[in-house]
Formats: sequence, C-alpha cells, structure tokens
Amino acid sequence: MQQTEQSRKEVILTQNPALKERKLRLRWLLVISSLPLFGIITAFGIAPQTSTQNVTISTIVENIELPIASAPLVSENLEHENYWQADQVRRDDTLASLMSRLNVQNSEALTFLRNDPDAKALASQLRPGRSIQAQINANGELLKLQYQLNQSSTLTVERTDTGYQAKTGEPVLEVHNVLKTAEIRSSLFAATDAADIPDSIAIQMAEIFSSDIDFHTDLRKGDRFVVIYEAKYDNGNLVSTGQVLAAEFTNQGKTYKAVMYRTPEGKVAYYTPEGKSLHKSFLRSPLEFTRISSGFTMGRFHPVLQKIRAHKGVDMAAPIGTRIKAPADGIVQFVGVKNGYGNVIYLQHAGGVTTVYGHLSRFAPGLRAGMKVSQGDIIGNVGMTGMATGPHLHYEFLLNGVHRDPLKVALPAAQPLAPQYRADFAAHSANLSAQLQLLSASTLASLD
Repeated sequence: MQQTEQSRKEVILTQNPALKERKLRLRWLLVISSLPLFGIITAFGIAPQTSTQNVTISTIVENIELPIASAPLVSENLEHENYWQADQVRRDDTLASLMSRLNVQNSEALTFLRNDPDAKALASQLRPGRSIQAQINANGELLKLQYQLNQSSTLTVERTDTGYQAKTGEPVLEVHNVLKTAEIRSSLFAATDAADIPDSIAIQMAEIFSSDIDFHTDLRKGDRFVVIYEAKYDNGNLVSTGQVLAAEFTNQGKTYKAVMYRTPEGKVAYYTPEGKSLHKSFLRSPLEFTRISSGFTMGRFHPVLQKIRAHKGVDMAAPIGTRIKAPADGIVQFVGVKNGYGNVIYLQHAGGVTTVYGHLSRFAPGLRAGMKVSQGDIIGNVGMTGMATGPHLHYEFLLNGVHRDPLKVALPAAQPLAPQYRADFAAHSANLSAQLQLLSASTLASLD
C-alpha cells in the first residue's frame, strides 16, 4: 500500500516538470538571500584589521622597590598637637552629648563643667542654636572652651597649670562695615527687607534724612539709596548692627548724602560730605516712623463732633504704646488730662516754640510740670484717650502762640561742626564718600 502511494507521488512529479523546476528555483533563491546575513554575522564577530591568529598569553611578575619616606607620616609629638572644633547646641543636647560631639574625653573637664559655680552656666543654659567652640589635643583633653551664654556674655573655660578656670565676660566682637543698596518699590521697610537690611538701619536713615525727606509722603517708586553701617560678629555670626556710617538717598531725582562723625569726646552727629550739619533744632516727627492719618487744615469734618472744624495739628496713626520722643530740648509746661485731648503734654522750647501731644495712653514715669527734657527723650506713649476714634498721636506746633503745620514749618539748623574737628572730618568724610560713590556707580551700572 505504501509503495503504491510512493509510486503515485513519483508519477505526479514526473508528469509535472514545471512544479519541480519551481521548487529548484525557490531553493537557490533562499541560498542567495542568506549570503548577506552570513556576512553581517561575520562582521559582528571579527573587527576590521583584527588578526585571527592564536595569541600567546603569559604572566610576568616583577618586584618593585618602594621609595623610603623622607619624613614620618605621623608626628612624633602628636600628643602636643591641638585643634579647634566648632558646633551649635542641638534641641536634645545634654552636657555629656555636647562634649562627646566636641571630642572632649577627659573626665577632669566634665567634672569641672558640672561643679564649678561659673562653669555650671553651660549645663543650665544649653539653648538650641547657640555656638560653642572647644580646643582639644590629640588625647581628647579640653584645653579651652568658649560658649555664647547670650548676645552680651560669653563663658570661657581654660586649662592652666593649676587646673581649669572659668570666667564670664563680654565677647570680643569683630566689627565690619556693611555696604547695601536698595530701590523703593512700595515703602522704605519693604525695600530694606528685600535687601536684607535690618529695621534698625531703616529707622536710622529715616531719622538722618527726616529734615529733607518726609518719609510719610515723599517716597516714590524708583527712589534709591545706598548705606554703609556697622555690624558686629562673634566667630562669624552676626550679633548686632550698629550705627549708620554713611548714606545716600535719591528721592524724586534729588540726591541727599549723610556722613556720621564721632568727636573725640564721643558725640555723634551727621553732616553732609562738606561738613554741613543735618541735625535740626527740632526733629520733624516725635514718632520714629508712622503715617499721617489727618493733616493740618483750617477746615476738616470732625469725625466725633460731626461738623467742620479747624485741625491745627497733624494726626499720626500708630499702635497703642508707640513711644513719643521730645523733638527738641524743652521744659514740661503741662502734663495731665485736658478736654478733647485726653492725656496731653505741653512742652515749651526755645525761640517761642510750644509743642502739644494729645490722646496719649500714658506718660513717661516721673514726668511732671517744670521738668527739663532733652531732644529724643521719651515723654509718653500713643493712645486714644479723649475724643479719638482710633489710636494715634495728635501733634501741634505753635510759634509765638500761632499754630503752624509741623510737617512744613522751617526747622532751624543745629550748631555747625566745630573748627578744631574740620580737618579730621574732611579725611573721614572723603573715605566714606568714596565708598558711597563706588557703590552707587555699581548699582547704576547694574540697572543699565
């Protein structure tokens, strides 16, 4: 049966030569098309210009003689070496953990820090963030320690020939001059905040230029200023800012300059670079910084009386408790309660000038009629006693009994620089003015 079937296939193939030829062609086509593939495989296996001959591999071992060190890597006197390590107190620190982190390992030091009357302040006043420095030797023995108890006091522990000693005193601060520049976008404080300038410096600038610039109403967007001020550092950490040394303020296109000068007697005052005093006999405002809520006018609608009435002073809006300063030397004429003023103070000054302060929340302790006050003395605090709808200071300025606008009246200048100081001031002023000019020029260049 199988032979019969095979015979039938052979007969069919023999009878159909066309089919046999087609299969033969197909086989050759597959062989030819496979040739490029073999070439690709060969190319992947053998890189060009690579010898396919057998390569003999051998191992060579060679002895290399190391050079002799000219000096020992470790000091022979290591026990005499010491170094400083600085750190900050952490929230969960104890005296033991802090000393361990500073690599202090001698028990004598730890015992002293725990038991000495002065040194015990370290363990009892571990405040997160405060800085500490320790000098130790290679054996972990404490040689010296400094800890910042507060901004004005530093604990120092030092090993002597007779043992450890502790003392507390003022830190030795480094004083540096800081140069900053800023541009007014909305307010003075917004500009100083953006330039990372402390508020105390902003207040000083407002006082320095107060006789030429009304910081309540005169500031404009685009006004610029440069300032040089003192900053005190303890081991690189800012402790406090001091006084403005020099400043330049451009307000509405006009530039004002100020240079601080300290006389040998310690008296501080501000002058123009040419030596003209910027101080006035009167401060323009008895408040450090505020805003005017109601100006001087002969016809104002009174919010309490509900009728038109002259307002012979200015109302300075400020929070209750804001300190009020005497704008000039004078004598207390009256202190007490009076009509719509509520708590009020009258000061009599030289030249026929009287100033009035109304709606106070309280008076300075011990203030009484007949007492002398000096310019800048605190005489009371802002409130809203009497006829007042909100906390503010009502401030009046009278010249020979006639009310004048406190914000516009001409203020007399203070005494000029004494002749014996002019040469020293000229050299001092030239140095600071050059720094201001350099900083101002660089600021303008960056804006361009």
